[in-house]
Amino acid sequence: MSDSAQGLIEHQPTPTAPDILRGRWVRLRTLVALRWAAVFGQIAAIIVSITLFSLEINIGLAAVAIGLAVIANLVSITVFPKNARLNERNAIAMLLFDTLQLAFMVFLTGGLHNPFMVLIVAPVTVAATALSTRATVIVGSVAIAATTAVADFNIPLHTQGGETLVMPDVFVFGIWVAVVTSIGFLGLYTRRISSELQSMSEALLATQMALSREQKLTDLGGVVAAAAHELGTPLATIKLVASELVDELDANADLRDDATLIGQQADRCRDILQSMGRAGKDDMLMKSVPLVTLVEEAAEPHANRGKTLEIAVVSKLNDPSDEPIVARRPEVIHGLRNLIQNAVDYAATTVWIEIDWTPDDIKLRIIDDGRGYPPQLIGWIGDPFIRGRKSQQDKGQRREYKGMGLGLFIAKTLLERTGATLSFANGTEPYTGRPHPREKSGAIAQVLWLRDDDGIEQAPAKGGLGENLLFG
Repeated sequence: MSDSAQGLIEHQPTPTAPDILRGRWVRLRTLVALRWAAVFGQIAAIIVSITLFSLEINIGLAAVAIGLAVIANLVSITVFPKNARLNERNAIAMLLFDTLQLAFMVFLTGGLHNPFMVLIVAPVTVAATALSTRATVIVGSVAIAATTAVADFNIPLHTQGGETLVMPDVFVFGIWVAVVTSIGFLGLYTRRISSELQSMSEALLATQMALSREQKLTDLGGVVAAAAHELGTPLATIKLVASELVDELDANADLRDDATLIGQQADRCRDILQSMGRAGKDDMLMKSVPLVTLVEEAAEPHANRGKTLEIAVVSKLNDPSDEPIVARRPEVIHGLRNLIQNAVDYAATTVWIEIDWTPDDIKLRIIDDGRGYPPQLIGWIGDPFIRGRKSQQDKGQRREYKGMGLGLFIAKTLLERTGATLSFANGTEPYTGRPHPREKSGAIAQVLWLRDDDGIEQAPAKGGLGENLLFG
């Protein structure tokens, strides 16, 4: 590898997962493979044109055009590592080269009278799929300019008998319109689909990270509880010995004070371990809990954020002894917690969490007294990275959040993985856009599980939830 090539590779920033997902990095091997396909296709087209259709083609200039593409590929695979990734600038340069090389080949073979002119759309499609909107516009603009240029300036196709192959002007104009329209439409369409896929990939990555964090916290609680259990005996021994030393050291006040201090610090260690281990006991509550308890756990982090949280079983027909026992799964807790957080963020004073169950389903409704969902966005709730123009009233609120719909997307994705169906609505019709404190007039998020084998409900163990299990 040459020094210049090595320097170019070293100065390229290392691609990270989000960079790749956003399409700012393209594998060199991919573009090289596409160019090889174009080279062999051009060679095959020239051979067929000469042998089967007896066309006269300037072989010398065609060989120069194809040779440039071959040389570019050979340099790329020789100088750069096989696993090299191009940044956006380098990828744009390669696609522009391919566009101009194809335009030159079409210039040599009749311009828009050559049906292979439609292939100039290919580099634009690649840019729209893998690069940014800016890159797509650059490659598309050059492709349109090249198409317009070869429409007026080209070497006509001739047969070996001297006949010139031309189409009527109206057909030529139609081909130009078709190619330009295809560049714009396919570029826009492909870019739109690619952007949605990239946004979904980023959002799913964030979802996986959130779920992984929740699982790690749960596992950490178990480790802390195990430590508290294992250290209980030696701490009790230290406490006992310290107490005996205090009784035997009445004549030596300094040593007696030291022994007392040892006992106090042992008590402190015991209290700390007990406090840390409360959330990590290895019992059946780690695996299944009553429905109301699960909701309370999900709402706990938002209980002291200046808004009133009211959790209640709304139907008087519900028998407390028939309360569903549900799986205590990280995705359920994290999903409900995100919905509650969203309600607390936008509530004026109060958030209501209504719990209901029937023999057929389990239903949760999270209601606030805020302004509610903008009607134009209700159909999009649950999609990642919802962008919209914020009003002056909105700009002063929730500064700590980007407000791009990612939290609701994570909640919806996690809960749907457990078999839930989510729906969103407003508490008032028509939409007023104003909060009504202490009235159920704001946003409503409903979570519904069917009580079947695919839901979150678990059959309670005989005699209750089950006995605690010992570590070790």
